[in-house]
Amino acid sequence: MAATRRFHYRIGPPGQAGQEITVAIDPATLDCLEPAAETHSWAQLANHQCPNCPLDPVVTPLCPFAARLAAVVRHVGEMLSFETVDVEIESGTRRIHGRVPVQTAARSLIGLIAAVSGCPRTAFLRPMAWFHLPLADEEETLFRAASSYLLGQYLRSRAGKMPDWTLDGLTAGYQALHTVNVAMAQRLREACEQDAAVNAVVLLDMFAKAVPYSVDESLESLQPLFAGMGED
Repeated sequence: MAATRRFHYRIGPPGQAGQEITVAIDPATLDCLEPAAETHSWAQLANHQCPNCPLDPVVTPLCPFAARLAAVVRHVGEMLSFETVDVEIESGTRRIHGRVPVQTAARSLIGLIAAVSGCPRTAFLRPMAWFHLPLADEEETLFRAASSYLLGQYLRSRAGKMPDWTLDGLTAGYQALHTVNVAMAQRLREACEQDAAVNAVVLLDMFAKAVPYSVDESLESLQPLFAGMGED
């Protein structure tokens, strides 16, 4: 991972050149280099601070997640959730195009920013952000989340640490993420005139709530994908 990874999101009305928002990720730390954090009243840490946030507003005046959403708010904050947009995501040699409701495009972008924003409750998503899959649906998110977590546990075991093969840590992470999403939606209601960005977070929260349920159900929905693997 030698080079900064960049995801260029272009979102605009159908048939028109979209406005670009770039998410850049540092290869060494997986920190967010772009978009830059911005100071706004709705991004103050003490404003709708998550009940499970470990940060101190005196030491950290801005919510790391909220402060990096200003560019998204400017672009989609005046849009209604179901307005149709063209979205193009470019990263390296890969380009993905879609014509989707703006809430779907914003959900994908906000989820990526969340993972690398510096929020302590989203940090477990950083490996997934490095291998970001734009516009992923619920089943793809479940597969990627479980696979990423289990790979991390395998690497822990190789380092002589106790692995969590039960996925209890993954469940706990997504349960904490639900609390973050609820508070972020409250912030965005203050920041936005319309509901596209707010409902994008609502969609993210639907995914967040689905993962613990799927883990509790032993990932049964994915079992058919592995039928016959490992059999003689």
